[in-house]
Formats: sequence, C-alpha cells, structure tokens
Amino acid sequence: MKVIFMGTPDFAVSTLEYLYKAGHEISLVVTQPDRPKGRHGEAQKSDVRIAAEKLNIPVITPVKIRSDEEAKQLLREQAPDVIVVTAFGQILPQDILDIPKYGCINVHASLLPKYRGAAPIQWAVLNGDEESGVTTMMMDAGLDTGDILMTKKLRLDKKETGGSLFDKLAALGGELIVETLEALEKGTLTRTPQDASLATKVGLFTKSSGLIDWSRPAVEIERQIRGLNPWPSAYSFLSGKQLKLWDADVLTSGNIKDYDLQEISVLTSDRETDKADSEKSAKLFSDRKKYLIAACGDDYLMLNELQLEGKKRMTAEDFLRGYRF
Repeated sequence: MKVIFMGTPDFAVSTLEYLYKAGHEISLVVTQPDRPKGRHGEAQKSDVRIAAEKLNIPVITPVKIRSDEEAKQLLREQAPDVIVVTAFGQILPQDILDIPKYGCINVHASLLPKYRGAAPIQWAVLNGDEESGVTTMMMDAGLDTGDILMTKKLRLDKKETGGSLFDKLAALGGELIVETLEALEKGTLTRTPQDASLATKVGLFTKSSGLIDWSRPAVEIERQIRGLNPWPSAYSFLSGKQLKLWDADVLTSGNIKDYDLQEISVLTSDRETDKADSEKSAKLFSDRKKYLIAACGDDYLMLNELQLEGKKRMTAEDFLRGYRF
C-alpha cells in the first residue's frame, strides 16, 4: 500500500520500520520540527526524522499541520492509500483525515477506550494493571475516539517499568499495524465503535510528578517508582539532596520484624528540610550494612536501588558503604 507516516518520538520509530520491512511504499514522513534539547539547548531532529532519513524517505516538519496549507497540498499530491499515525503530537483536522483512500489509522499504546491521551504506558504500571497492549484505530476528529480496528495484548511482569513496557509496546505496535494493513487490503477489517462510558483520559507527566508522597500506601509508591522509570523518575530528599529511587519492594509490618533495624534518618518531600515535619515524609530505617527501609502510609518499602544527587545509580548496600548519616 502507499503510506504516509506521521510520528515523532522513538516509540513511533518501530511502527515506521515495521511498515518499511513489510514492503509498503512509504512516500512521505511527517514529523515535528527540530526542537532544542540537552544541556546546551541545540536543535535536534526527532527520532522519526532520523530513522526516515536513514531509510531515504522524504520528510516534512510542519509547525502546525492544521493550518499549513502547503503541507496539506503535498499530502493530497501523494494520493496515499492510508495515513498511519503513531505519537505524532498534533491533532489532525478533518480535511487531512479525508485525504487517504482508506482513511487515517492510529497506533495507540493502550487497550482503548482505556487510557486515551498522551501517557498511556506509564499509567498502566502506576495503576497496577495486569495487562496492557496496543490498539489500531480509525481516526476521527476526536482525541483517541475513533473506531477500534485491531488489538494486541500482553501481560505485565511483576517488575514492569514504564521503560520496559514502552519497548514491548513499541514492537507490538509495529507488528499490529502490519497485520491491520493486511486485513485492510483483503477487505476483512472490521470496525468496532468505542464504548465511551469505559473511557479514561490521561495526561502528560512533568518532573514534579515523580515527587513521592510517603503518606500513600507502599504498594502505590512502589508502582510509582516503576511506572516513572526512566522518566521523570520517582524521587524524595535526603538531607537536602535529591534521592532518586529506581527499585523497591513492599514489606508488610510483620515482615519488617525480620530485620535488625535502627531509625537513621528521614526522607522528605522538600529539599529545604531534613526533619519529618510533614505527613509526606518517611522515617528511614537501616541495619547500616545492607538494608534501607522507608515507612509509608501503609506498610514499608525496601529500597533496593537508588541514586543520590551527583552520584551514580547503585544498590542500597553500596550506598550504605559510602554514605555517612
């Protein structure tokens, strides 16, 4: 099929590569303009643009495709059979949705109608879902509201992180779009309207989303640590320095008796204080050799892997060897 592909971040690269390997004619790639990134704020190409250029596919980077008549005319001239969209980052107007012969198909990283919006992968981990997946959807003018075409599901691992699920769903989305286009060509594709009453909307995360509120149950904080790994990462403060938490396990009140622990410090939600002056703070316990355990609103967290501001990521045992409380 003749395909125009629209996408921007690394998640979308897998979809583009699967389409290319399947032999579809990708006549044009549309992605977001170069953006300032990194410490020096230099403009960098999107991951999709880099991948498209390696495949020698023409690329355009409209700032706002909704109002870019020149870009729209180029899309019309391509006369695509289908436009495939994966994490493009701009909402398409109806006059673009009407261009391709078979319509515009979106690859979405959730089992719609659950988790409509910009950050479905992390929310599946944060909410403790047992399964996740990808959906191909016939796009309409709404936000992730179009008819469902096909889905692929997977079970989440006990230690699933936002990053590991991201990688799995990126590959799964590539597989699914190829299967979806095969069914489209054969005329066997069916459309299932979404049940709007089951829809949940989720938004983007910011750096502050990672700040831990220790008054919450340990099971929720443990999911926060996994769900926001690698970004924005879950964190607290220890003696005025940011402490990122990368891996933890939940301990019940009964289990904590198995450890020879002393209260050694406090984890706070504010860089400016080193005292437990808030319900969002946590008492920190240790045997001073191997274990670091934080008290939560309910139960405790065994902190397995952490990273103090200005230091490398390390195990709790290595941390205890070098840190002086």
